[in-house]
Amino acid sequence: MRGFMDEDFLLSTGTARTLYRDYASQAPIIDYHCHINPREIAEDRRFDNLTQAWLEADHYKWRAMRCCGVPEHYITGKASEREKFQKFAEVMPRLAGNPLYHWTHLELRRYMGIDTPLSGDTAEEIWRRSREALSELSVRRLIARSRVELIGTTDDPADDLRWHKALRDDPAFDVRVLPTFRPDKAVNIDRPGFRDYAASLGASTLEGLKAALAARLDYFVSLGCRASDHALGYIPFLPAPEGKADAIFASALSGGAVSPADAEIYKTDLMLFLGRQFHERGLVMQLHYGARRDAVSRMYPILGPDSGFDCISTCECSGNLASFLDELDKTDQLPQTIFYSLNPADNAMLASVAGCFHSPGVIGKVQHGSAWWFNDTKGGMERQLTTLASVYPLGSFVGMLTDSRSFMSYTRHEYFRRILCALLGAWAENGEYPADIPALGRLVWDISYANAGRYFAAESHNTSG
Repeated sequence: MRGFMDEDFLLSTGTARTLYRDYASQAPIIDYHCHINPREIAEDRRFDNLTQAWLEADHYKWRAMRCCGVPEHYITGKASEREKFQKFAEVMPRLAGNPLYHWTHLELRRYMGIDTPLSGDTAEEIWRRSREALSELSVRRLIARSRVELIGTTDDPADDLRWHKALRDDPAFDVRVLPTFRPDKAVNIDRPGFRDYAASLGASTLEGLKAALAARLDYFVSLGCRASDHALGYIPFLPAPEGKADAIFASALSGGAVSPADAEIYKTDLMLFLGRQFHERGLVMQLHYGARRDAVSRMYPILGPDSGFDCISTCECSGNLASFLDELDKTDQLPQTIFYSLNPADNAMLASVAGCFHSPGVIGKVQHGSAWWFNDTKGGMERQLTTLASVYPLGSFVGMLTDSRSFMSYTRHEYFRRILCALLGAWAENGEYPADIPALGRLVWDISYANAGRYFAAESHNTSG
């Protein structure tokens, strides 16, 4: 019997173990999409305990606790930090097969040297030992220990980016922390708060809104921005005669109702405008879609968004996605693009759409992104990688990201890399790919690290495995 999450965790073949040891584990991290707070990096925050580090803003953990009957008082309520940790610990034994179980124990081992399985019975021991370990760690030390070279945060166009400026100008910190342009509030004309948001940008017309967004985008680029990110319920594509989107914007600003068709016309117009702006500046456009947000309506007024009440939505978006990309491609204004669907049934479709759009000299211009959210599980990553390899050149893939609000989530890169090495190792030992360790190692190095560096124009000196 194998030891629990031992050094060969997930690596079932000798080839996989060699690939992980000699290549994947040696690669630094480019975490090109996450939701961590740059202020906490600038101020080098310290955590007093694991509740602060783990449970303050992690809706994955909140969701698991609710599913096990834990009252909200112990999740986002006023229970003590020690009580909240105890309730989470008591839930852990129920999470067999869930990535939270693996992530949690990887974090305990890598950052605190704790290999005791977490449960209600071991909670006090782990609480005490982790507090001792955390006293020696800060946010910057966690980042350094994880060997992170670049972090792409997620930022509203109206953000002043003061913490990004502080980090850029800090000679004591050499990790690049770059803003990512996330204009969802400007796109979502059918959501509450749109009028106030447009006003905050000084926009009284659609032309004015576009000018304001372009100006803010230039400001983001001045601070190193390399990408945009968009959270879309579906991929909009409903072109309309010139001036129609302007009229819809004007109506929305005056308090008029916005029909679903009008919303799609407006979103199509604005997203095409933004896509052209990204191409002009050499930025990567990331499209996330397929989430039904805030499915439990009674909880939204209490906890707001991103609190663990979202789910997978089914929408047939292949036609819209291809048409949207084609509209930009017609005039050679399609930026490098990565798209992610929350629905795993879309894997083959996304990989096939990505394979349609190319530019000479650009490796993997359009990408099906890594298994996202409910899919970044062991099985979900295996399915995404297998499907991608079947339909698209796997060696062009830009690899993993954390998509997390936690500074300990860099172990998700380790989890992904172990799964990647296991898959490639199995193919080699089964005779499906040559047992050529240097060639396999190059694949592992590129997918784990180097491809993202090239794709986001973020290469460091460390470009070879």
